[in-house]
Amino acid sequence: MEMAKSLVPVIVVLFVSLLPLAAMAVGTPFHIEGCVYCDTCRFGFETIATKYIHGARVRIVCKDRVTLKSELVGVAVTGPNGKYKVAVRGDRQDQQCLAELVHSPLSRCQEADPGRSTATVILTRSNGAASTRHFANAMGFFRDEPLRGCAALRKRYLADGDVRAI
Repeated sequence: MEMAKSLVPVIVVLFVSLLPLAAMAVGTPFHIEGCVYCDTCRFGFETIATKYIHGARVRIVCKDRVTLKSELVGVAVTGPNGKYKVAVRGDRQDQQCLAELVHSPLSRCQEADPGRSTATVILTRSNGAASTRHFANAMGFFRDEPLRGCAALRKRYLADGDVRAI
């Protein structure tokens, strides 16, 4: 009984000292960062010919796994180097959240690459990650016609002598 009474002050001190940390974690937004590019050769991945898009629009959408209801939780516009940052408030726990391409300002680069038009983002503190800064994979639009020189560039990216892919 005496031991239980002596533990009460220790437990109270621990609880009181951890309370501000918990409150800060709940109110601190997640910071999502990523980039958007124009796939000038239509390869489906970034190359030395890739152009990063200034002024592209991106949104962050989360879908509840049970109700399948989607919620827009953030929007961003890319800067001069094609990079965007967006703050998202609230822990999304087990929701599936995606960064999605919305619009490219480049008239000759408007078609979203189906394989690179979304990027999964994790918006929970329940996964052990301490940072509120999260990175989304790069997303891209296809140029309507490949640039000159893309065939030669493709050869550089092929495995040794694998000309069947050309």
